[in-house]
Amino acid sequence: MFSVPQSSKSEFLDKARQAREERKGQKEKERAAILIQALVRRFLCRCRLQKQIRKEVDDYFQASETGTSKRNALSIFKIARKLLFIYRPEDKMKFEKLCRAILASMEVENEPKPDILQDNKLVTLYLTMLVTFTDTLTWRIVRGKGEALRPALTRICENIMGHLNQKGFYSILQILLTNGLARSKPSLSKGTLTAIFTLSLRPVIAAHFSENLLRSFLIHIMSVPAIISHLNVLTPEVKTHDLLRKFILFLSREEQCLDICVCLEGSHTLCLLGNLIQLGYLNEKVLEEEANHFVKDLTDMLSYCQRYVSQKKSNLTHWHPVLGWFSQTVDYGLNESMPLVTKQLQHLWGVSVIRTLFSDVLSKKLESQEPTPPPPQPSTSQNNLPVKNLFKRAFQKSASVRNILKPVGGKRVDSAEVQKVCSICVLYQTALSTLTQIRLQILTGLTHLDDLLPKLWAFICELGPQGGLKLFMECLNNDTEESKQLLAMLMLFCDCSRHLITILDDIEVYEEQTSFKIEELITISSFLNTFVYKMIWDGILENAKGEKLELFHSVHGWLMVLYERDCRRRFTPDDHWLRKDLKPSLLFQELEKGKKRAQLLLQYIPHVIPHKNRVLLFRNIVTKEKESLGLVETSSASPHVTHITIRRSRMLEDGYDQLRRLPVNSIKGVIRVKFVNDLGVDEAGIDQDGVFKEFLEEIIKKVFNPALNLFKTTSGNERLYPSPTSYIHENHLQLFEFVGKMLGKAVYEGIVVDVPFASFFLSQVLGHHHSTFYSSIDELPSLDSEFYKNLTSIKRYDGDVGDLGLTLSYDEDVMGQLVCHELIPGGKTMPVTNENKISYIHLMAHFRMHTQIKEQTAAFIRGFRSIINPEWLHMFSTPEVQRLVSGDNAEIDLDDLKKHTVYYGGFHSSHRVIIWLWDILSSDFNAEERAMFLKFVTSCSRPPLLGFAYLKPPFSIRCVEVSDDQDTGDTLGSVLRGFFTIRKKEPGGRLPTSSTCFNLLKLPNYSKKSILRDKLRYAISMNTGFELS
Repeated sequence: MFSVPQSSKSEFLDKARQAREERKGQKEKERAAILIQALVRRFLCRCRLQKQIRKEVDDYFQASETGTSKRNALSIFKIARKLLFIYRPEDKMKFEKLCRAILASMEVENEPKPDILQDNKLVTLYLTMLVTFTDTLTWRIVRGKGEALRPALTRICENIMGHLNQKGFYSILQILLTNGLARSKPSLSKGTLTAIFTLSLRPVIAAHFSENLLRSFLIHIMSVPAIISHLNVLTPEVKTHDLLRKFILFLSREEQCLDICVCLEGSHTLCLLGNLIQLGYLNEKVLEEEANHFVKDLTDMLSYCQRYVSQKKSNLTHWHPVLGWFSQTVDYGLNESMPLVTKQLQHLWGVSVIRTLFSDVLSKKLESQEPTPPPPQPSTSQNNLPVKNLFKRAFQKSASVRNILKPVGGKRVDSAEVQKVCSICVLYQTALSTLTQIRLQILTGLTHLDDLLPKLWAFICELGPQGGLKLFMECLNNDTEESKQLLAMLMLFCDCSRHLITILDDIEVYEEQTSFKIEELITISSFLNTFVYKMIWDGILENAKGEKLELFHSVHGWLMVLYERDCRRRFTPDDHWLRKDLKPSLLFQELEKGKKRAQLLLQYIPHVIPHKNRVLLFRNIVTKEKESLGLVETSSASPHVTHITIRRSRMLEDGYDQLRRLPVNSIKGVIRVKFVNDLGVDEAGIDQDGVFKEFLEEIIKKVFNPALNLFKTTSGNERLYPSPTSYIHENHLQLFEFVGKMLGKAVYEGIVVDVPFASFFLSQVLGHHHSTFYSSIDELPSLDSEFYKNLTSIKRYDGDVGDLGLTLSYDEDVMGQLVCHELIPGGKTMPVTNENKISYIHLMAHFRMHTQIKEQTAAFIRGFRSIINPEWLHMFSTPEVQRLVSGDNAEIDLDDLKKHTVYYGGFHSSHRVIIWLWDILSSDFNAEERAMFLKFVTSCSRPPLLGFAYLKPPFSIRCVEVSDDQDTGDTLGSVLRGFFTIRKKEPGGRLPTSSTCFNLLKLPNYSKKSILRDKLRYAISMNTGFELS
């Protein structure tokens, strides 16, 4: 009856557990409260301590500033420990005061002190701190008795530098330098810059130039744009520690150089390159001793950049002011400093560095021979003084005339000397292809020394067992590194020589013979001609890529500059450019079959083919086009014929109105002309091409007459070019286009017309003025030789050109009014000085030959090219195109003319009058009279290029009995009387006449040879031809 129920027991246990948990929770709360109280007390204590320390620091600095307490090193040390213990970002001012106090206590002397007024004060302060605490040399404590402390203190400084390096010290210095220097006006003073450079150099020196620190120094410091330029007075460490040599040797290992380039990328690699080049320029002795490694390092760095240089814009490229289109990311922040970097790079092709690098080539002495004295000048009048002075200068220039340089061979290509020169050439060639935007500067620098290129050519002549050509042809078939270097040497020589000859004027090339003698140019051109020919004909060019293709274009460019110079003013012997081992028949066969090498030969060096063969090829091309257009009569079809009616009194106007609107193919086709008089009555005569020929000749004669003012004649040799004042004609540009079409039609049909063009104008028709190597000044003599002499005298003027009172403008008398043409905007207010005189000369030449007649020339070319495909004319030089238009300038071949003459009216080859005629032409007439005779009959004084077999209509002679107005043509009676020499009456009173439209000579049946000779001579001198049969 007294037992406890089971439920009460479980309740008791639950209550006990709950009580235990409550006691446990209470203890945890008490523990947490104690912990929180401890943390709060600690925080409050720390705050009180920090507040107390800050008060002590403030009191210390306040007392120091008011001068009530004296600073000493121990007190500064104690206060520094306290400040650094409690330092937070808002304590910057206190930290600055501390730094100033420390520096004041150090009494530092002879250290780089940045300019506090110019630069940010904090940067200056911190730099001074770092400069002070990274070297013990100026510490007062180590003077005298404290010397024993120096090793330990130096170790502390090294530890400081090690700590700084671990915290990205070099990266921060690079940012500081770049922000201060990569701008048009540097914001860092000389002192600040020197301090930064000294700081950056100390860890490297302390680590005895370890590779890791050298790498960091090159990547972060030496890649800052133009830092060496900004250090006007270099710190002693630069030369004392032989930095350049250490840099060169470090980079000479290919993997280390590549690592640096990969880290820097393009823009910064270029900056490093500029700084290294300037160091080389400033340390000539080191450069001379380490030339091989220096050249290799620069070549490797340029080659790395070259990988990313692109020829054109794309989505993946960026524009760089020195490299051009570049496929790596470009740091545009460096663009402002690029002019300074470019100035550094220019040292590489400056005289000093070139003399050092090319010392082996330049030390070569070119053997001399006795100079030939200049020809005596018979006249000493004032007018002849310029010519006399010219010969005098030319004689002085060549006072030590050398033997002509020709391939001789004998130098081993694997010798150290050859390898060194080759590697230097590879360096400059790599620079040319990498630094695309300053390429012309590089070429100009390399050509500045007059003796470099001749001596480099002499060096090339000595290579290999036989010298020159054979060795380089072998290199083309080898893919070895040695072959590539030899070809790079040839390529550099060609690029530089081409640039030199392009900028030299005729006096410098022919009279003064600057750099190269004329005989050497002949030898070089022969070498180049053979080299290019063999590259094409041996099939090397077809498969050429990369470097070989660049080499071909380089050699070919130099060759064509020489060829064009020779075309303007001959310096080579006859047939110099022809290849005797090339058979034209074989070439034409391969062209028919579409062989690549034949097409390439015709594209690049057509001059190796005899001129007549090229003219024949041109005629074949025209014939094929006529056949393809259906302009040739066949058994199944006749070509479309265009009929036009022309009034003789208004021949030009009617021809212009009726032909200018015709489609091009109609102009290329058959055109029949019917002449009518002013009353509209048809003239007698049937046009079987002859009347159209007369119409074409008359049209051309009228439009090219200077009196019409569409064309003018040059001073001196009276050659034609578009008139700058042709705008007096309302439709002058349409007229020029029409004239172009008519001249094109004449060339298309093989009709020679006596129109002598100025060569500069024909060069524009051929498109030569678009060439990179075209120079306006070279063509100027063909416009005005006196004007050319005056301009080139400005180039040679020794005094101050500004004294001449010239401006960048051209004053011209235009129809009685003085007109001032500005060569550049605002040119009439810009004086010509010694600095801009070369630009003035070229601007003036370009204005006279291009700008003034730009629209007229463009219209003429548009019309001409609508008939003649410009590609057809690429196989001809400028003088050859003139011959294509006006016929051959060679003497008339009477045997050829006799062979292709057709006789009418009873005349035959054995007729006594015909025998007399040929005898008179060959024996009694001189060359000029024979040319007048040909012009009398055909309207052109020159024979057809391919001979009289190609004269259309054929040359004809007809026996006539009566005057032209009574002549009704050949009858059976007239033919019989002419054949048997039966006369109705003595024709002694009548003159020979001609029908130029049919190339027909009308000759009376004279009874005596003397009468024929006198009448014929009188007729051709009076030019009584141009009759219509």
